[in-house]
Amino acid sequence: MNVVAVIPAYNEETRIADAVRDARRFVSTVVVVDDCSRDNTGNVARASGAIVLRHVINRGQGAALQTGGEYALTRLGAEAIVHFDADGQMRGDEIPMMVEPIANGEADVVLGSRFLGKQANFPASRLFFNRLARLFTHVLSGINLTDTHNGFRALSRHAAEQMTITLDGMAHASQILDLIKVKRLRYVERPVTITYTADTLAKSPSSLRMFRIVKDIFKDKFFTRV
Repeated sequence: MNVVAVIPAYNEETRIADAVRDARRFVSTVVVVDDCSRDNTGNVARASGAIVLRHVINRGQGAALQTGGEYALTRLGAEAIVHFDADGQMRGDEIPMMVEPIANGEADVVLGSRFLGKQANFPASRLFFNRLARLFTHVLSGINLTDTHNGFRALSRHAAEQMTITLDGMAHASQILDLIKVKRLRYVERPVTITYTADTLAKSPSSLRMFRIVKDIFKDKFFTRV
């Protein structure tokens, strides 16, 4: 099966090589979307064996996933697309488990869940935020998940072709769930292992940033046609 990993990356030169090498062991191709990094992220990713696409301005993770997904479909003939982080929190050896329901025809979308698997140093603030996000997602999209904002996911070609991510920033995660509902895509959750470090925890969204995410979701849900 032609599986393509799409990795959005912004200023990740110290970690992108490990992420690329880890994912490459379990997929056909790795595509890194360098979201206008100020460091050497793109060159390091390319040297590690990834195809590198670059945004000329910083647009956000949602836009990077859309750029990488379009390339995977139109240029690489992807049969499945895996969203994988650049910061080393995810494990490449869990990719086959994420893709399996798609390969078996059981699901169109496979969503990783931190609450079905193991976590290291899981912060209490994220537990609280996830509880709110679960309720928020269930009310708006009618989808009941254990983990609504995990970036580890796999899409079949059919699902990827049905989805156009228009929310450039972090609100894209909620938009993807909304599109699953609107497009009537079959989905399942699978347990994944996420490891938090002091470095990655420092990137946790602030209250202001979370407010902007919620604002973007409401704008997309109620004022934009899907």
